[in-house]
Amino acid sequence: MTPELDVVTDPAFLSDLPSRPMDELREMRTRMQAIENSLSYVRRLIQGRVDIVGGELQRRREGGADGSTTDLIGRLPEILAEDRGMGGAASVRPPHSLEPNAEVTAQLEAKLEAILASEQMTNVVEMEPAVLKEGLTELNNLEDQVSDARRTMHGLIDAVQAEVTRRYTTGEATVDGLLSS
Repeated sequence: MTPELDVVTDPAFLSDLPSRPMDELREMRTRMQAIENSLSYVRRLIQGRVDIVGGELQRRREGGADGSTTDLIGRLPEILAEDRGMGGAASVRPPHSLEPNAEVTAQLEAKLEAILASEQMTNVVEMEPAVLKEGLTELNNLEDQVSDARRTMHGLIDAVQAEVTRRYTTGEATVDGLLSS
C-alpha cells in the first residue's frame, strides 16, 4: 500500500524480537504506531466521503427533490452521524501517540484524491449517478485495504508490546533501567 507500510509488515522487521535491545523495540513500536495513526486518519477521511456519496445516492434513490450544494451541506450532520456498525467504544484502540507518519498519510491521501478529490465533493449533487457509484465502489475498496492494513498494524504493535511486557514480567527489564536510560 505504501513503501513504509511494506517495510514494517515484512516478516524480517519483527524477526528475533527477544534479542533486540529494549530501545530498539520502543522505536519499532513508535514507528508502527505512527503508521497506524496515519491509517486511522485516512480511513476516517475515506469514510466521510463514502457517507457523503452514499447519502447523495440514497437521496436520489428515494426520489428526493433536485439537490443543491446548500441542501447537501444542510444534510451533512445527519449523513455523517449515521452508525457505521463498528462495534462501539470497546473496539476503539486509543493511540499512545497522536503523531502520524507524514509520508504514509500523504501517500494514502493521494490515493484518496485520485478516486474522488476534495474539490469534487462540493459538486456531488451534480455528478452523474454512474460516476458516483463507481467512486463509491473505489472508496469502499480503499477503505477495506486501509482497514486490513490497520488490523495488521495492530497485530504487529501487539507483538512488540508483548515482548516489552515479557521482559518486564520476567525481570529482564526493570523500571529502574527505564529511568536510567
